[in-house]
Amino acid sequence: MAASEQFRHKCAGHGDPRRAAEPLVSPSFADPTPRTRQNGRVDAPVARTESTSAVSVEAQLSALLGPLRRAVLRRTRAAEGLPDLPEAQIELLRLLVGTEGVPPSLAATELKVAQSTISNLIRTMSAAGLVERVPSPTDGRAAVLVASPSARELLARYDRASAAMLRDSLAKLPAAERRRLESALPALQQLLAALSE
Repeated sequence: MAASEQFRHKCAGHGDPRRAAEPLVSPSFADPTPRTRQNGRVDAPVARTESTSAVSVEAQLSALLGPLRRAVLRRTRAAEGLPDLPEAQIELLRLLVGTEGVPPSLAATELKVAQSTISNLIRTMSAAGLVERVPSPTDGRAAVLVASPSARELLARYDRASAAMLRDSLAKLPAAERRRLESALPALQQLLAALSE
């Protein structure tokens, strides 16, 4: 039967009540999403957990990290009466502590910031007595950055206060939740390493 004749045949039978209703959408284009059926009614599609769970973890982690970091900083500073140092200054101090000195260019590379940003940080932190320029131990003609004694003590106070604050806050959680946080630490460390590449 020709295609045009098939079409006329279907149209002719469209008004026949004895003719079984044909689907308006071809089965190949029908929505494959599984649906739930209750009391003879078809409800909304069942959620696909494979993709939504992954997206949910990423979205929740992204939304959580910033507020968590700010809350730790705020509570730690309040507990110890510490100055409100910007994040960039804290990161530079952590880089300098425990070293014999870091050239400004290497500091910019390690922190992944522009050289002009490091120059501004050095100027501000030198004026505050947090960073010093000293001759390089390997090249007397060059200068390196070191954390001042007061900056080292400030960072040590922050670390002690932060650890004490987190210990008190974790103690308020159920033991099972504390164990879950502990078991997640290796994964968070791997995530940090991946983000630092």
